Amino acid sequence: MAKAPASFDYIIVGGGSAGCVLAHRLSADPAVQVLLIEAGPPPNSPYIGIPMGLGKVLSDPRMMWYYPSEPEPGTGNAPRIWLRGKVLGGSSAVNGMVYCRGEAQDYDDWAANGATGWGWDTMLAAFRAIEDHELGASDERGSGGPLPISIQTHRSELTDALLKGCAALGTPIKRDLNEAPLEGVGYSPATIRRGRRMSSYEAFVRPIRNRPNLTIVTDALVTRILVEDRVARGVSGIHRGREVQWHAHGEVIVAAGTVGSPRLLQLSGIGPAAHLGGLGIAIVRDSPGVGANLSEHKAIWMEYRLRRDLSLNSQLQGWRLIANGLRYLATRRGPLGSTVNINGFIRTRPALARPDAQISFWALTARKGIDEFLPETFPAVSAGGWPLRPESRGSIMIRSADPQDTPVIRPNFLATQEDRRILVDLFRYLRSVFRQPDLAGLIDEETLPGLAIESDEDILASSYTGENGYHATGTCRMGNDAAAVVDPRLRVNGVIGLRVVDASVMPTQVSAGVNGPVMALAWHAGGLILADRH
Repeated sequence: MAKAPASFDYIIVGGGSAGCVLAHRLSADPAVQVLLIEAGPPPNSPYIGIPMGLGKVLSDPRMMWYYPSEPEPGTGNAPRIWLRGKVLGGSSAVNGMVYCRGEAQDYDDWAANGATGWGWDTMLAAFRAIEDHELGASDERGSGGPLPISIQTHRSELTDALLKGCAALGTPIKRDLNEAPLEGVGYSPATIRRGRRMSSYEAFVRPIRNRPNLTIVTDALVTRILVEDRVARGVSGIHRGREVQWHAHGEVIVAAGTVGSPRLLQLSGIGPAAHLGGLGIAIVRDSPGVGANLSEHKAIWMEYRLRRDLSLNSQLQGWRLIANGLRYLATRRGPLGSTVNINGFIRTRPALARPDAQISFWALTARKGIDEFLPETFPAVSAGGWPLRPESRGSIMIRSADPQDTPVIRPNFLATQEDRRILVDLFRYLRSVFRQPDLAGLIDEETLPGLAIESDEDILASSYTGENGYHATGTCRMGNDAAAVVDPRLRVNGVIGLRVVDASVMPTQVSAGVNGPVMALAWHAGGLILADRH
């Protein structure tokens, strides 16, 4: 292995959905030296590549960040755990693999409100560039890109009945959920190829990992950005128990995610001066927006026991699990190679001009109160969803100057009447799906939260014990105003040679999960960074 250079053109902090794309894009220029730093290990666990190995990965602290949120009314006044990937590939190595891009208007709204150059035309070109879609190229899809996209193949009487139930409520059935218009329900598009998870590492870095101008360092926690005279000169951190520094003669690019990026900026003295000064941190740049504007999808979940064995629960335990494991090893087919069956985008009220909620169905349920994923012993199906564009805003702030300390996460869920209204209407939509004729004969009972939950107040209360969507955005907001953390070229305001490229720069939520949008964002950002070099 060649010796790493003493200084780099680009130091990328974070080997997740954005960081791996940037490493691919920037190292394509052989004239530049690129360093990719990841806090976690290489993706050596065999469970990462198996879509249904998700439960094993989520319960492994070597590959996961477990961030506690603060107890709030929207979380039932109890802390909840925010999961993030700590491994090459980041959260794309531990997520549900659903690939949805959001609505064109989401991105046009960014551009109209100060994120110049980030409208739908730009983002569609980036999506098409990264995609290798099994449905083939079209005006809206890409083919031949680094990222494989497939449509979920696990189909049954139950999944077909779920689609028909949604259609009976006026939601159209679609072959490709990412085709305009957004409204519709269908089998999930997923970052899976031939039964294997395609994380950002697998798609963008593994094929080019031996480029001589790309250095990858794992198990290295970056604790501070080195700034001299308002110029980013490198980073310092802890690598396998030793304090180390890496130097940049070009740029430092923070791609540590919506939780990690504001935390690192704040630890480096870039953030709200009053808060940082109170923790004894020297102020490099008073930037009150760092850690503010947190937006997250608040999810609600329901479960139904089935009259017949139409779910995957029995297929993932006992002798059937062994048989399906052997089948998967031989063919990459079967339940172990699948993920969430169905996704969709709905209008919770007919008069709305566009969808305001996402829905999801999975012929699988898991036992509660245990660390390791184990399916229920009876056949069941889960259903869930979240308001697409929440109005509520929270914050992420460092708790202390100790880089090992978890940050203070305040999601501020359901702080507005509109967010609460959508969640209640979404719940009633899902319950109505299961009452449609095509499903009624398959359902035994609603086991979660149960038919006793009926009033608006009870529905909201039942959601407080639910999960976030793991789609947090906005804590290093992009814009052209003085309060923005980064400008439309993702340069940190007030510090030369420093950028942020990940979901934290998104001014507002997109109408989908963020994995696909973050990879497209990073692809376009890579082009901007290379253009600024010349």
